[in-house]
Amino acid sequence: MTSEEQLTRGLAALGLDLPPSAQEKLLAFAALLGKWNKVYNLTALRDEQQVISHHLLDSLAMLPHLGNAKRLADIGSGGGLPGIPLAIARPDLQVALVESNQKKSAFQQQAKIELGLANVSVHCERVEAWRPEEKCDVVISRAFSDLAEFVKLSGHLLAEDGALLAMKGVHPYEEIAQLPAGWRVAEVIPLQVPGVEGARHLVRVEREP
Repeated sequence: MTSEEQLTRGLAALGLDLPPSAQEKLLAFAALLGKWNKVYNLTALRDEQQVISHHLLDSLAMLPHLGNAKRLADIGSGGGLPGIPLAIARPDLQVALVESNQKKSAFQQQAKIELGLANVSVHCERVEAWRPEEKCDVVISRAFSDLAEFVKLSGHLLAEDGALLAMKGVHPYEEIAQLPAGWRVAEVIPLQVPGVEGARHLVRVEREP
């Protein structure tokens, strides 16, 4: 199966209808990730099909759960995941990539330029030090930290009625129990990602009302 076929089938399985231009950009991003990975070690995955399933489709599985968010921050974004695939899929969404590693930030900047992503901004700094002009509707992380740490470091970025979304493997019962006061888990959403074996869950954390 070609990467194009794999992506098309995966999007259909996720119930996502993206225009051909977005699919082309997603594949171009995957190619860019592969090219830069040889030098910058952005991801442990080298196999092209795994990049499609474990990076692109895994990131896009979050898409239906963003609601009508206008501003999103991707914390510890690494190779631009999940922020860049989400920005490609939702050109109306302002996506801030926050990553303290300079090499990874340099890759993100290059991807933004090469893919023409006007809705992406790159911030090479530690999340706890980043102070955006406007708060975010959604703050996401994919492999950043445990939930308590995520809340502690990123909570200040969130608009009053916003949500933190953390991508996890198995249902994180212990992490949920360690959440600091003033925060609650609104929802734990099981995800089925085409080509990815093992459990995937999206944890939605909100301020206590």
